[in-house]
Amino acid sequence: MIEKVNPCHPDKVADRIAGAIVDLAYATEDNPRIAVEVLIGHGVCHAIIETSATLDERDIVDAIFRIAGDVQTDIVVVPQDEHLSDNQKGAIRCGDNGIFKGMPLTEEQKKLSKLAGRIYADYPTDGKYILDGDRLIICQSNADTEELKSRYPEAEVNPIGAWVGGTNVDTGATNRKLGSDMADSVTGGGLHGKDLSKADVSVNIYAFLKAQETGEPISLCCAIGDETIDGKPYGEIVQIARDFITDLGGFEAFAEWGLF
Repeated sequence: MIEKVNPCHPDKVADRIAGAIVDLAYATEDNPRIAVEVLIGHGVCHAIIETSATLDERDIVDAIFRIAGDVQTDIVVVPQDEHLSDNQKGAIRCGDNGIFKGMPLTEEQKKLSKLAGRIYADYPTDGKYILDGDRLIICQSNADTEELKSRYPEAEVNPIGAWVGGTNVDTGATNRKLGSDMADSVTGGGLHGKDLSKADVSVNIYAFLKAQETGEPISLCCAIGDETIDGKPYGEIVQIARDFITDLGGFEAFAEWGLF
């Protein structure tokens, strides 16, 4: 059983905005420290940004408008906690405590992810999709329901009829769709709106990738300040995550679909 939401779901809009702001930080520094939380809905976008980077608020507003349209913005930028920043001086160390789980994707999960991408290519508006064995549920806003039914006759399409989604009728918050982004690898730490020093980003990505490579579940834990995890220098784990993000095209692109 798996759920996927597409990049126009309000929660993913929030994740994408957070990712775009992290991209701005990486455009100013090679290893910035940043954590972003976004709440958006009904014409207003709130963003709280804790960072070591010097950001131009106009660039933040431009990113919000590009992703969410013309909304009112409420932006708070504060320095990151000095204890967190000091933890990274002189070496790349784990930026947080946490437990992390990597799980191999199932064929069902891979199937739904591909299907979600195909539907979104035709309907780039708010949508949510569920696959549970033989039961396929497609909820796609601003869609030709009958056309979708003809393409997917086995599916339940828009069970209560046509609908209009998006941030004008719903709210979105950062990291609220972790199951959609991580499948069975979901853990307590959120993927989005954080720099690579944060274990929630780098260790989650590392554990997920290792599980796909080995075909076996992996469980890891770490304490803030750890210099090795799973027998590897933390800097190596950060580089693996950096390569993954770079290949996708940045943190905003990562936020569109998550890990798969």
